[in-house]
Amino acid sequence: MIILGLTGSIGMGKSTTATMFAEMGVPVNDADAVVHGLYQDEAVAPIEAAFPGAAKAGSIDRAELSRQLANDPALFKTLEAIVHPLVREKERAFLDHHRALNAPLVVLDIPLLYETKGENRVDAVAVVTCDPEIQRERVLKRPGMTEEKFALILSRQIPDQEKRAKADYIIDTGHGLDSARDQVAAIVQGLTSQKRP
Repeated sequence: MIILGLTGSIGMGKSTTATMFAEMGVPVNDADAVVHGLYQDEAVAPIEAAFPGAAKAGSIDRAELSRQLANDPALFKTLEAIVHPLVREKERAFLDHHRALNAPLVVLDIPLLYETKGENRVDAVAVVTCDPEIQRERVLKRPGMTEEKFALILSRQIPDQEKRAKADYIIDTGHGLDSARDQVAAIVQGLTSQKRP
């Protein structure tokens, strides 16, 4: 089974691209969705202990958590120490499940793949990219997004240029959905037709 890591900076179109892999029948483990689930389940108690007031009605209030992190960015390390091991556990279960089903290819959608040395856990990496102007326009359209918040997020991500230099595949989402879909199809075709040793 080939494990493809999918990553890209905020606003590059990674979530849309992950959906394209899924539509082509490739199982996708979406780290953001996993975290969303954890914020309503296993991660609630440990996060509330470290970030008092972050839990509301039995799940983590992302706006309150973001507020606390913005006030003290050093707390990102605390949050990652709680969440990353839980995410890895879910990832392992996903891989075991699809290995047992003999899936030829799976995708691990990991937003901070290079930042967390995730390239060591995958066979190849696809980086989703687009022009910085398109990225900025997409991100600033998001509800509640500000220039400051965008700058904080970018400061925690390695630059797009560096990601592209390390990537095995680059998917440019700046030319419309059909173009991106064709690029995804070519990667799926290339990886699933390889003769594995």
